[in-house]
Amino acid sequence: MSYYVSQDGMMRLLHLLLALTGWFLLGTASASGQTGSGTVRAILSGGPEVGQRAPDFSLPWASRDGVGPIESPYQLAGDRGKTVVVAFYPRDFTKGCTAQMRTFAEQYDSLFGRDVVLVGISTDSVQTHGRFAASLGLPFRLLSDPEQRVSKQYASKHPDGYNRRTIYVIGPDGRVRYRNLRFNALDPKDYADLRSAVRSSTRGS
Repeated sequence: MSYYVSQDGMMRLLHLLLALTGWFLLGTASASGQTGSGTVRAILSGGPEVGQRAPDFSLPWASRDGVGPIESPYQLAGDRGKTVVVAFYPRDFTKGCTAQMRTFAEQYDSLFGRDVVLVGISTDSVQTHGRFAASLGLPFRLLSDPEQRVSKQYASKHPDGYNRRTIYVIGPDGRVRYRNLRFNALDPKDYADLRSAVRSSTRGS
């Protein structure tokens, strides 16, 4: 028995197969979280782009000295006029996040400098943040976003309940100067690109 499929039917079938293939690759990339030869990586989209105004936010925080006052959360708008680096990351005390935050601390002067504000954001509680910051001696604050309200605004929310590893450099005018939606905690080039973006922002170029 033979079947006849019209040209329109063939086109619809082809589009369906392409769509299914795309969803499969996206799921594979999200699950693996890896880059490199032979690995497909999902391209993230959304969030404020370079040149756009960064959404304001207010979140509780902790530092190496302890949990910040509940009545005094960190607010992005309060640092208008300064360069602010916002670093979203998955979890405190994990291997990749420990490596990233340790690098930030050890290279703070060369990466950021005294006039730059750096904040890290994850879903961890402020109590966990305080222990994590103290264990590494971090010279910057860690913000708690358990409901991922802010991470969603910045295209940094992972559907599995943790943050993607992303970086935003926000200029003194409140606009995004640089962003990396696939920051690699172990790649020296990503740190070098971040350093250049921060210097460009602080110099007003």
